Amino acid sequence: MITYIHHCLSPLGGITLSGSGGKITGLWFDGQKYFGSTLPETYEERDLPVFQEAERWLDIYFSGRDPGFIPPLSLRATPFRRAVWDILLAIPFGQMMTYGEIAKRIAGQMNLPGMSAQAVGGAVGHNPISLIIPCHRVVGTNGSLTGYAGGIEKKEWLLHMERAR
Repeated sequence: MITYIHHCLSPLGGITLSGSGGKITGLWFDGQKYFGSTLPETYEERDLPVFQEAERWLDIYFSGRDPGFIPPLSLRATPFRRAVWDILLAIPFGQMMTYGEIAKRIAGQMNLPGMSAQAVGGAVGHNPISLIIPCHRVVGTNGSLTGYAGGIEKKEWLLHMERAR
């Protein structure tokens, strides 16, 4: 299956989307850490309906509102990372969750006595679909803005825009 990419602009700079089979497979701020982590060696640039849907999502989001829908996503990941990303998808617009809270939820789901917040941080940091899977809503235990592949200044801007801080 061919992977396609599409470029768009946001208030925080360029964004690159990738997709395949009618689903979004990646969304990165241009130049961010782990940029293009899910891209194969070869891909084509093309505008697809799923990219138009993702751009509509981004337009609503950057207007300061909850888009109220999620474009179709395709995530290839370990069960652990997928479980973390599913929790991220459930964090409501304008709210935050700590790495520790996510670790407790994952431990409960896996019937484990505990889970490392650092392991959760690794999964959060490798989220290939930024913004739509809202990894920017995850903060340190004391509310500190630790880690964000797009850069702390973008994370701060996004949380402020969502009125979470």
